[in-house]
Formats: sequence, C-alpha cells, structure tokens
Amino acid sequence: MGYSSWPLFDLRIRTTRLEIRLASDEDLDALARVARKGVHDPKMMPFMKPWTDQPSPLLERGLVQWGWRHRAEWSPQNWTFNGAVLCNGVLVGVQDLSGEDFSSLRSVSSGSWLGLEHQGQGIGKEMRRAMLHFAFEGLGAMEANSGSFVDNTASMNVSRSVGYEENGRETTLRRGVPAETVKFRLERSKWEMTERIDVEIEGLDDCLELFVAPPDAATSLH
Repeated sequence: MGYSSWPLFDLRIRTTRLEIRLASDEDLDALARVARKGVHDPKMMPFMKPWTDQPSPLLERGLVQWGWRHRAEWSPQNWTFNGAVLCNGVLVGVQDLSGEDFSSLRSVSSGSWLGLEHQGQGIGKEMRRAMLHFAFEGLGAMEANSGSFVDNTASMNVSRSVGYEENGRETTLRRGVPAETVKFRLERSKWEMTERIDVEIEGLDDCLELFVAPPDAATSLH
C-alpha cells in the first residue's frame, strides 16, 4: 500500500496461515466486533485491565481508542505494536509487543487475545511464536517477558510450550480482588534452542528506526 509517513502500516509478519500487521482503523473496527462476540468465559478475567467487562458499545469504543492511543504515543523509546492477527485472511484477535527503552534494554513484553470462536486451534501458540521471531530475529531482542494469572492455564501453557520460564510471582488486583500472577521470561539463548516455525517479515527495513532509536536520536519524535 505504501505509507511513507507511517511505514509501520506496511509491516507484515507471516506464517503459513497467519498474518500479523499493525491494526488499521478498519482492523480496529473489525476487532471490536470480534471482541463483542466474546473473548473468554465471563466468570473469569484473564486480563490485568478488565476491558472485556465493559458493556457494548463502550467495549468496542475502548478497543478502538486503545489502538489510537498507542499509535499517537509511539516513540522509539516507548512503543506498543498492536498486531491484528489474521488466520487465512480472517481477523481473529490481537498479538501485541511492547518495548520500553528498547534500544538500551533489548527487552520486550507481549500480550494477546483471541475471539472465542477461534480458540482451541493452535492459533494462540503460533502467533506468539511468530511475534517472538519478530522480536529476536527482526529487532534483536535479548529477552521477552510475559505474565498471566495463575488460573489462566491456557496462557501459561502457551508460554511454557514456546520456552518461557517462570520468573517470579506477585499479587495484583483483579476486579478489585487480590489475585496471584505468574511472570515469565524467555532469554535469547533459550529461544535460539527452541523449535522454530517458518516466519516471514516484510517491510521492517523501512520502519526499523521506529523500534530502535539511533544512538544520537532525540528522546522523542515530537
């Protein structure tokens, strides 16, 4: 398509059946409809921020604003890539990747969600592996971090299956009630020993400076 002013829109991360791209306005609107159909059992809450508790249309509007906010606040020092995930051309959820002072720390964190109708098909594991390839192979990350509540077994199983190791526990509030969370970390050396999948990255050269600041770059794009 060619977005010379915002080349992040041309970035693509692909596996055999998945494509991950920065969510456009049209993608955010479609993802809002996916989320409205359900992301998890309402009896439990897998997210640190309970955004799925919002009733419609607040849920949908909040999701769109979430995408806008991260775009507006993007800088090489603090960025969140909100990856819209398509499986065989159908939008199914989000796999995001965040970096804070990434140029110095080379550390990333991630989060994700899938619409209920798309769960149980191995998509969650595949999109995490694709994003890890992007982080380590594309951006040169040295470690990747993730976390989940202790009762979110699906998320923890994905983390462990791709090589993450437990890195501590803490208590945080979930829907106003204390709940235990598990931290996970995957070091580059461990990732390099794990089983890989074929991942293609397209368009990174044109936007790499938006992820990794040159040594003499100013502290902000603004």
